[in-house]
Amino acid sequence: MDPRPITDTGWQRTGKLWSSLKEVCDLLRIPVTAAVADHDTLFQHVQFKAGQRIHTIGQPFDVLYVVNSGFLKTVMIDVFGNEQILSFPMKGDLFGVDGIHGRRYESEAVALTNCDVILVPFKKFTALGKAHPELEAAIYGVMSRELIREQSMVTMLGSLSAEARVARFLVNLSERFSELGYSGKQFNLRMTRHEIGSYLGLTLETVSRTLSAFNEMGLISVDQRAIDIKDFNALKTLRRLPPSRTRDKQKLAKAAAAAAAAGAAPQQFAAA
Repeated sequence: MDPRPITDTGWQRTGKLWSSLKEVCDLLRIPVTAAVADHDTLFQHVQFKAGQRIHTIGQPFDVLYVVNSGFLKTVMIDVFGNEQILSFPMKGDLFGVDGIHGRRYESEAVALTNCDVILVPFKKFTALGKAHPELEAAIYGVMSRELIREQSMVTMLGSLSAEARVARFLVNLSERFSELGYSGKQFNLRMTRHEIGSYLGLTLETVSRTLSAFNEMGLISVDQRAIDIKDFNALKTLRRLPPSRTRDKQKLAKAAAAAAAAGAAPQQFAAA
């Protein structure tokens, strides 16, 4: 049976083709028993290019997806064609869960970069769950983890200022990169400012303006999509930006302090 989703993806057949059950569990960061580790079930890899769709809204559901590499976005599209981004799956994330209830996907998944995705046929998952209840419980735990992340986002949208939303977004990305063993301080944004705005309920202009303000305040260094977090704790606790006049004063004070420090060194040397 051909497991390919009915989309315009342009099916890829390069790179790694199969992963064992243990490898999939390791990727999802869930423990495995000896019985599971020795299981001979294999799961197919599929590669997608940036911009290609993994599944579409209304497509019949039969597969869960695990990200092996790359970045994606899941989106809802309204009757006017407007896109609302729901999440940004990355390595180790599970998606496609929204298709379980109605047996059709309720969202669309699109590759933001070239990515490698592992297919977990739902029938195979349920069969494994019956044979290994502890594995089934662990997978449900992963689903719960994704749900909690989405609920946290809903709470954030309803309670935080625009600036705090952008700050929390950067903090969240930093923490996710760190969990995967990558740098949580320096990373590239794989999504556009517009896509960040869609996710956070903000305009592109607000996202761009806020990132520039963070850069001016010394919280981050930003160069197009390259981010360097300078003050993680300040980002994590930020509620809203100070008034522009206050920021200007802070900027001048920092510049004066830096100039004073630079000028003090020769004087100290001369005094010695």
